[in-house]
Amino acid sequence: MTYGYPPAAPAKPPLSSGDLAASISALVLTYVGGGVAAFFAVFALAFTDYCPPATCHIDAGINAMAAGFIAALLVAVAGTVATVIRLVKRLRAWPFAAGTLGLCAVLCIGAIGGYIAAVGG
Repeated sequence: MTYGYPPAAPAKPPLSSGDLAASISALVLTYVGGGVAAFFAVFALAFTDYCPPATCHIDAGINAMAAGFIAALLVAVAGTVATVIRLVKRLRAWPFAAGTLGLCAVLCIGAIGGYIAAVGG
């Protein structure tokens, strides 16, 4: 009996080192991959020197690329927040980090694909 004292809080379960390593690795790959894709996208925009008006819509290409990368950034931030919250609560977090990586990859590829489709490849 504790006689007037509140009972001690139960101990938190141990944090899985494999889950932590997988989550951190997936999130690092998410941000590094997004940065590399954005770097190449800027160069693709910078070196679009010939754009015939009949087949090329540079404004649509820029809009497609900007929308894709902004969406990828929002997904990356939301996925990072969800992963960190799950890690702090000692719940399995690697599926959220892997999902963030996959969704960001799809969005970046879609952004570059939209640009290529708009400017005529």
